[in-house]
Amino acid sequence: MTLPTEPAEQRDLLTRCVHCGLCLEVCPTYQISGEENNSPRGRLRLWREEAEGRLPRDEWTAKYTAECVGCLACEPACPANVPYGEILEITRHQHVEQGRANPPVWLRFAAALAARPKLFSWLATPVRALRRWGVPAHRFLFRGNPPMWGSTAAYAQWCMEKYQPTGPTVALLTGCLMEAVFRELNFATVRVLAKSNVRVVVPASQGCCGAMHEHLGVAGVETLRSRNRSAFNSGQFDAIVANSSGCGLALGKTMRGEAGPPVRDVLEFLGEQFTRQPPKWEKRSPSARVYVDLPCHLVHGQRVAEIPRAVLDATGLSWEYAPMARDCCGSGGVYNLQRPLSAREILARKAEFLNDAAGDPVILATSNHVCLMQWYSARSTGLVRKPFETKHVIQLLDEALA
Repeated sequence: MTLPTEPAEQRDLLTRCVHCGLCLEVCPTYQISGEENNSPRGRLRLWREEAEGRLPRDEWTAKYTAECVGCLACEPACPANVPYGEILEITRHQHVEQGRANPPVWLRFAAALAARPKLFSWLATPVRALRRWGVPAHRFLFRGNPPMWGSTAAYAQWCMEKYQPTGPTVALLTGCLMEAVFRELNFATVRVLAKSNVRVVVPASQGCCGAMHEHLGVAGVETLRSRNRSAFNSGQFDAIVANSSGCGLALGKTMRGEAGPPVRDVLEFLGEQFTRQPPKWEKRSPSARVYVDLPCHLVHGQRVAEIPRAVLDATGLSWEYAPMARDCCGSGGVYNLQRPLSAREILARKAEFLNDAAGDPVILATSNHVCLMQWYSARSTGLVRKPFETKHVIQLLDEALA
């Protein structure tokens, strides 16, 4: 996507809203605040009045822009097809350029690190160690078993030699935070694909998808997108797959209009493979219960209706969709870092059911690492009193296919 730079082009986007109010029902910030300006319709009105010169640059416009989670639930609800996400991205960048928004220095530093994946991964070595040891270093850092050394690219080559799949070939987006901190999710993704007869290539020149820069409104997005266009156009692939819905959405925008393969969520892609060749699985842990939550950037951004039933059945566990599974959990990329109180309030509405959820263990599963972090915070901060586990669906598949 190329952001419009001319004021007339930006006003054309803003005039599409017909003020019907259907977005109010699905907007998480409107639901918790009841404020018109804290809704997509209200923000669009503020942005339009500023663009047309009827409202001077106002601190309240910047405030309510920053309050938006960016979940995109308003887009499929909109009968006028307002490209709200595109407008939000433009506005975020403008507000930073104009000095009306000023992301914290440490988040700017994190964005700069994300653009340098090898350095990021090296500096995150202690974080991986803390996760392996189960040290509760932060409310978002759930315990895991990330490999301390060795990249996903090297592991993919090893898996291809071991399993020798002969099916379709995919290019895997490894991500910056995923590779640096949650690398075990990438390794599990490679294993599941290889055991499903899918050949995996990890383009060496790929980099950060730019999602963090988009959320913050800081510069550098186009540089990252250009790098990934070159990386993922460098080979013959049947698909480009991502195991994080936020990263998948960002890469999808990067590759839009390119002649290369489509960007797919890895679970959606596996659903097609499993439909053609159902994996052999047995019912396991009969007392366990999986509650599946759908990331916003999967259902509203990538417009994937659900995680395929064939994939969820292949976990071998009893599962059901969590209550309010299609509603935002409040993670919003970096929203839960910038607006922790609002993010917690949004999550509280969704997470309440876990206090009485059946199952031993109770597992909350989703397909986005940032959503996993947000859900884990419900446990680490006492928002949910009953113990529960957080898992990526790809981990459940990996365990079943082991």
